[in-house]
Amino acid sequence: MNIGFIGLGLMGAPMARNLVKAGHTLHVWSRRPQTLAAVARSPGYTVHDSAAAVAAASEVVFTMVADSPDVHQVILGEQGVAEGGKPGLTVIDMSTIAPETAREVASALFERGIDFLDAPVSGGESGAINATLTIMVGGEDAVFARVKPLLELLGQSVTLIGGSGAGQVAKACNQIITGVGVCAVAEAVNFAHKTGVDAKSMREVLLGGFAASRILELHGQRMIERNFAPGFKAWMHQKDLRIVMDAAHTQHLSLPTAAAALQLYNGMVGSGRGEEDTTAMLKLFEQMSGIDSEVVQ
Repeated sequence: MNIGFIGLGLMGAPMARNLVKAGHTLHVWSRRPQTLAAVARSPGYTVHDSAAAVAAASEVVFTMVADSPDVHQVILGEQGVAEGGKPGLTVIDMSTIAPETAREVASALFERGIDFLDAPVSGGESGAINATLTIMVGGEDAVFARVKPLLELLGQSVTLIGGSGAGQVAKACNQIITGVGVCAVAEAVNFAHKTGVDAKSMREVLLGGFAASRILELHGQRMIERNFAPGFKAWMHQKDLRIVMDAAHTQHLSLPTAAAALQLYNGMVGSGRGEEDTTAMLKLFEQMSGIDSEVVQ
């Protein structure tokens, strides 16, 4: 199948590779020339000069970009997917964006005879590399059934949640839980350090009780190892929680824990840690607690 892929960053590049490995021909475009240069030399990719050209050459187009304005630009903007796509094209946006944006894009494409699914993912860079992502989908049943085999090349859990925007709502719920969870684990590790208790032993014993979680297991280990190389950058979780809070304001909904977590991610970005992994939240807590991070290392 001829597949378009737009957005070849930390997550998009390994996802695209998995589609190539499955034997599909990928038509690609990126707003960053250096990203295109990295794949231009690889077999299985055809590089185009616009999103519209990618859409014209493809039966299905995936987009994996940073935020709602980026999705608007590459799909509905000048030389975007909508300009080049023919009726019958399916667009699958795997970015994390506002649910309302997903609905707006779906409606605009529907008028052109183009199908749309919002299909955000969870699992980070390792999930993208190993095709073990959790994929949450919003859209029509028939469209989902048609492209599900492609999604299964990218993730181990692929679920239709509901109509347009429902995938993004599920992802927002995921980001509330994971965002708050990272803060909680960082707080616990920092508390152990501050009180002179071995954080490694603390984590191991808690994994045997009700505090056990994937975040404590995986992110807790990264914090103890002080491995803050980005698997999911702090600025991205800041952006995702901002989407959550914008939706909460629209719905007149109180989300106090998510709001507090967003302020902490604001603190990470404001203190120069936005490009680090979310687990670098520990370093922010250490700073606020008067702990020298260099001494902990």
